[in-house]
Amino acid sequence: MSTLTEAPPPLSPTAPAQKPPRKRGRLVPYWLLLPGILWLLVFFALPMIYQASTSVQTGSLEDGYKVTWHFATYWNALSEYWPQFLRSVLYAGSATILCLVLGYPLAYLIAFRAGRWRNLIMILVIAPFFTSFLIRTLAWKTILADGGPVVGALNTLHVLDVTSWLGWTSGDRVLATPLAVVCGLTYNFLPFMVLPLYSSLERIDTRLHEAAGDLYARPATVFRKVTFPLSMPGVVSGTLLTFIPAAGDYVNADLLGSTDTRMVGNVIQSQFLRILDYPTAAALSFILMAAILIMVTVYIRKSGTEDLV
Repeated sequence: MSTLTEAPPPLSPTAPAQKPPRKRGRLVPYWLLLPGILWLLVFFALPMIYQASTSVQTGSLEDGYKVTWHFATYWNALSEYWPQFLRSVLYAGSATILCLVLGYPLAYLIAFRAGRWRNLIMILVIAPFFTSFLIRTLAWKTILADGGPVVGALNTLHVLDVTSWLGWTSGDRVLATPLAVVCGLTYNFLPFMVLPLYSSLERIDTRLHEAAGDLYARPATVFRKVTFPLSMPGVVSGTLLTFIPAAGDYVNADLLGSTDTRMVGNVIQSQFLRILDYPTAAALSFILMAAILIMVTVYIRKSGTEDLV
């Protein structure tokens, strides 16, 4: 009975009600995003709008250009320069495939086999970024010079006979041919392939390889069933970072190629700076951008991954 008549324990003081967060605190993330948004508007959106208006103008540099909504400029540009568009896609696609073939083993080596040499190899991969893009491209003119050791070795191995039959070289010459342009593109954009691949491969748990080995899977099967599928985000990112700038490049085709190897970037550069046909140049730029956007969208959907590194 004494337990029933005991006074209940004193109630603990209620905690003071929390004040609702201020609206000013909710706006902090938006204020942090504001500089980046302004940067994109000033240096990306506004130039795009200006180029879009330029592409539908008519006139001349002397008399001035006026917006007349002349959309026929797009058709005229595409019908006249479609070989350069196809050539750009072919060269960029070939360079991307070569970068993947060369870059994947290198990224695999850095991620799983480099050990204490990992940092040194990574420095060697990004070492080309320490020099100018122009200097790196000009160096290939010396490497692929007529009578040089590279051309001599290719002649000895009869490689130039095959490439000449395919139309990628001309006789015993490599410079001023499609092969020289693709070599320059491959060299200049190879780091953009290796770095995403390395980042993706490094995330793979090596215990998955051990588990596959315990299940008596051969090394080739482990790579095909485990390593390569898990590295697909790096493959997709690397191919995009390689193909997109390579398709619009004009430096390699200008310095290592000839008039027969001109890409669409060379045409746009010539229209802007030499011929001074600004509407055609702007139309070509938008056609290239639209074509790359369509190809990238289809590629990402077909690759089966949207987890890009």
